[in-house]
Amino acid sequence: MDVKMANKPIHITDHTALVLEGGGMRGVFTCGVLDNFMDRGIHFPYVIGVSAGACNGLSYMSGQRGRAKYSNIDLLEQYHYIGLRHLLKKRNILDFDLLFHEFPEHILPYDYAACFANPARYVMVTTNCLTGEANYLEERHDKKRLVDIARASSSLPFVCPIAYVDGIPMLDGGIVDSIPVLHARADGFTHCVVVLTRNLGYRKEIHGTRVPPFIYRRYPQLREAIDRRSIVYNNQLEQVEQLEAAGEISVIRPSHPVEVDRIERDVRKLRTLYNEGYACAAAIHFKCG
Repeated sequence: MDVKMANKPIHITDHTALVLEGGGMRGVFTCGVLDNFMDRGIHFPYVIGVSAGACNGLSYMSGQRGRAKYSNIDLLEQYHYIGLRHLLKKRNILDFDLLFHEFPEHILPYDYAACFANPARYVMVTTNCLTGEANYLEERHDKKRLVDIARASSSLPFVCPIAYVDGIPMLDGGIVDSIPVLHARADGFTHCVVVLTRNLGYRKEIHGTRVPPFIYRRYPQLREAIDRRSIVYNNQLEQVEQLEAAGEISVIRPSHPVEVDRIERDVRKLRTLYNEGYACAAAIHFKCG
């Protein structure tokens, strides 16, 4: 946590957005941040999330403190929902039937009514396989469509099947827009509080992801977007750091290099990263109104 940021209050106004990066299981850092926000009654008029950030943000929107942590840590420890056995059995490295049906409907029911009644706008980012561009989707009434969007936003390329929203094939929003600060600003929110899941100075190793010709052959724009992914992400990180230095955004991020993998299964590491997220958020002073 940046000491200067911890000492300087963040003023939340009608034009402040909360931006939630993805990162797979590194999203437990975000779970800690959001649980701290809920413990302190901190709300934003606009929230936008990508991939794991989109899913964790849903529990924030419904006000279900601890639900995202339960999903990412306790549910994983009990059901082992990540692994090659799921990939071999269902062509999905994650047990999406558990995560997007059994969990929200039976294990720890999602409060759709509270989410839909929340006055804040909630946007989830997906990648449109047809165009290779980001789609920014909202849903205020339809339970199934809300889940479909979250599922699409979290469908990792190669290891998860293509998902569909409104009949359109979609994948993980992080392929194209991992940190949607510019979209939040375009929507009229002049200051953003950005929750990242990587430490300051992190950059991906630059390399193209050459998609084999038999994969996604019907979606050439998607193939190009996947190939550019690491360059686009590094450019976004550079942009975030520049906006942060200019005082135009505030960033909450892990203090040290993160040892948690995108598909991490070590619950001890996950609990440690969750606790770091909670502590980082707790160190920040907010002013509302």
